[in-house]
Amino acid sequence: MLFLPSCLLSAGVVATFAFALVARAVPNTDASVQTRRSLESTIPKLVVARHLVGLTGGGGSGDYVKDTWENDMTLAFSKGIDAFALSVGADGFTHQQVDLAYTAAENLRLGFTVFLSLDMDAIDLSYNCNDSSTADYIRNLTSTYMGRSSQLLINNKALVSTVSGGNCTLGADTPTKGWATQFAQHPDLLERIYFVPAFAIDPESFVNFSGVMNGDFNFNASWQMNLTANATGYSEDLGQLSGLGMTVQQQDALFGLLNYTFDSDERHIQGLANATHNNQSLYMTSVSPWFFTHFEPPLDKNLIYDCDDHLFVRRWQNIIDHRDQVDIVQLLSWNDYGESHYMGPIEGNIPQEAEAWTLGYDHQGFLEVVSYFAEWFKSGEQPEITNDQVLMWARPHPASLNATDDSGSDPGPGKPANYQLTILTGSGYGMQAQDQLWAVVFASAPANATLWTTDNTSTTFQLDGAGLHLVNTSLTLGGYMRGTLERGNETFVDIRPPDEEYTFQTSIKEYNFNVFVALGAAL
Repeated sequence: MLFLPSCLLSAGVVATFAFALVARAVPNTDASVQTRRSLESTIPKLVVARHLVGLTGGGGSGDYVKDTWENDMTLAFSKGIDAFALSVGADGFTHQQVDLAYTAAENLRLGFTVFLSLDMDAIDLSYNCNDSSTADYIRNLTSTYMGRSSQLLINNKALVSTVSGGNCTLGADTPTKGWATQFAQHPDLLERIYFVPAFAIDPESFVNFSGVMNGDFNFNASWQMNLTANATGYSEDLGQLSGLGMTVQQQDALFGLLNYTFDSDERHIQGLANATHNNQSLYMTSVSPWFFTHFEPPLDKNLIYDCDDHLFVRRWQNIIDHRDQVDIVQLLSWNDYGESHYMGPIEGNIPQEAEAWTLGYDHQGFLEVVSYFAEWFKSGEQPEITNDQVLMWARPHPASLNATDDSGSDPGPGKPANYQLTILTGSGYGMQAQDQLWAVVFASAPANATLWTTDNTSTTFQLDGAGLHLVNTSLTLGGYMRGTLERGNETFVDIRPPDEEYTFQTSIKEYNFNVFVALGAAL
């Protein structure tokens, strides 16, 4: 279970938020969905991570070699990850790096596997996805590697996925005909691949791809994409639902507003059942710790999705509550620095603009959350915590702070879309109520956890039992982050990043809505 600790406020604390999350497993009574799930006996439960191959080659100083792939795989495997989804475009180095990845997995002999995830948007930059040349390329890529010993197999067939592609015709009259005749049912691949695309189309349209889809990947389930500043009227809706002393009804309203539901998954599962006529199929969903991107034109990609309120942990809990309906969980991502949801080491060829919000912001602490929930998801048994840990994360500056060199014209793209979601007005806590230090405490036994933001500003939480505890407190301008865990008079965990690594900044040149992540384990 996830716990709401008792909060003991010390002097100087302006506001502290802590929400209890009760497992809310709602049984699905839809007959077709139930039928689909009853046929899952040969499909394993797996946790995989999306690995962007496009950032591993190209002649830069960060080009991967076999050892880099092996190190990534060894770390991933140690955290309960079973495979990498190799997200591929059509770069000149794609085959070289994909071959290295397959070879590394084979050499390790860990049982770690890989599979192709065809990024159709990226491929479309080199080919026209409505042309038969695209079909030739993705068939060749797939057939080249599907027989390798490190290929992830489902029902003795090579798992292949996509990111988008639902509108690509591949040279045929329609997308449906194209994906059937030029890929899934083409003689080169027929009965040899298990096709689980993320087509980015209305799940009600899945039925048009009957005979093409063996499963579905719900790529966008990771984030609350329908939660935007315009959609919420944030100052009224979010502001009135945040703060201390919330009633159960208010918490239910907040959960609904923040989309802590399985609704998106249910729509995909139902669409898949219709497409496969209730035959055995695979459902792969997604989970992600963060999302921020800040690219200038011509890419012009500058936005956040709201990931506050311990979204990463809550989304995992949501998946656990509906574990019987999910076959594979895909982590977004291992190394997507451009969108700030990487969880592996910062390495490879980072997009030049993304270096500004990536370097110095290691996210590997999030892998401890992955390790805990991956074990739970695959075994069906909640893990026992035997080692005390404190995981903390926070943005580097207040959401309302104005940057001096990031105006939205020249230079800089300006504040990211939806940044207002991080500012909860109302409730009497001022304009920075959501500038929070978030933390997950892994407690092996009852204890007290304290979050510090200055030497004189701290909040202590009474942890009443062993388990995973979600806590947070307001950041302090010019302050730091520190977390401790104590029992009696003994300190078991004490983590404080140096000021030169993390300070909650009072002035900035450019906006950065990424997070700094710190992890401390038992001393």
